[in-house]
Amino acid sequence: MNIQDIRKQFPILDQEVNGNRLVYLDSSATSQKPLQVIETIEKYYREINSNVHRGVHTLGTRATDAYEGAREKVRKFINAKSTQEVIFTKGTTTSLNTVAASYAAANLKEGDEIVITYMEHHSNIIPWQQVARRTGAQLKYIPLQEDGTISLDDVRATITANTKIVSVMHVSNVLGVINPVKEIAQIAHENGAIMVVDGAQSAPHMKVDVQDLDCDFLAFSGHKMCGPTGIGVLYGKKHLLENMEPIEFGGEMIDFVQLYESTWKELPWKFEGGTPIIAGAIGLGAAIDFLNDIGLDNIAEHDHKLAAYALEKMSTIEGMTIYGPLDQAKRTAMVTFNLADVHPHDVATVLDAEGIAVRAGHHCAQPLMKWLKASATARASFYLYNSEEDIDKLVEGLVKTKEYFSDVF
Repeated sequence: MNIQDIRKQFPILDQEVNGNRLVYLDSSATSQKPLQVIETIEKYYREINSNVHRGVHTLGTRATDAYEGAREKVRKFINAKSTQEVIFTKGTTTSLNTVAASYAAANLKEGDEIVITYMEHHSNIIPWQQVARRTGAQLKYIPLQEDGTISLDDVRATITANTKIVSVMHVSNVLGVINPVKEIAQIAHENGAIMVVDGAQSAPHMKVDVQDLDCDFLAFSGHKMCGPTGIGVLYGKKHLLENMEPIEFGGEMIDFVQLYESTWKELPWKFEGGTPIIAGAIGLGAAIDFLNDIGLDNIAEHDHKLAAYALEKMSTIEGMTIYGPLDQAKRTAMVTFNLADVHPHDVATVLDAEGIAVRAGHHCAQPLMKWLKASATARASFYLYNSEEDIDKLVEGLVKTKEYFSDVF
């Protein structure tokens, strides 16, 4: 990977913020977009803008081919068996809500169990809270080890014969920890449960093979993997999706409508009511092409090296608390931290004055914050366009932050 060549593909990075070179370290929230994606979306609107699946005219055919071509790119990207298992949604949140509102609501009853972890993003907590309330099912949590990792012994102790759904994030958006979702899926299946994987933080950074993981559902977002906002994917095993009811009704998803009853299209279209996110899907396809050209293995190796370098450099700062495992083999490209006696929002504000963009807050993971005994944290997250020089600037900025607040107080 030639980082300088890669950076040239991201025009937004070629700017100054507050008189300093922009150092963008917030890719876990959303990644920047390469020219290839930007130009693909522009070309759609300039040359083939039309609705899909409906018209027989030339533009409609071209738009449909591009849209369904993007679905095939997603299928290959996650190694799904069929494009019928690939549903376009607004993002990870919508995908997880679809599983909860359609599959879970129809298959859970009082006494059943839903198992998740303390580290989950709110999008993988609240839908299960809601469906548990409506069905009488019990929501259970797999405990975390001291370093924020998951023990398979705890997984086995938490999942029982009453467990019907296990839903776990592949990579934590706070701790950076890579969870053993393949092994968790096996334990879930041994107990008759299905496995749902939140892949929002894994799909951009590593190969995700749904057949190898043997997950029943996978959710991820385009905007975290160099694609546009507003587009995401729900993968589901075909036999499960076929037996699920859609949760949005209207145009596009119907087969035949009568006065008092209707029938649905076949997969995947029965879950894509209304005019779909056409430009977003095509843009996601372009992002997948871009990532494949670089290579997911190369990106994963680069991410691990950056995270290891950041852990090494940041650990030398006095008063620094780093959350999550310090063993780099267990984590990916982010470091979540706090500086002693400095609120993370103040840290982020001072860093922004230096042109460095990091995230501060609870990261949509308030139960995890409570477990960490922290009201908020700062997070620096890295991607394929970041370099060790960016981390050096971060460390310099953190030292300045520490010195500034030491002088103030």
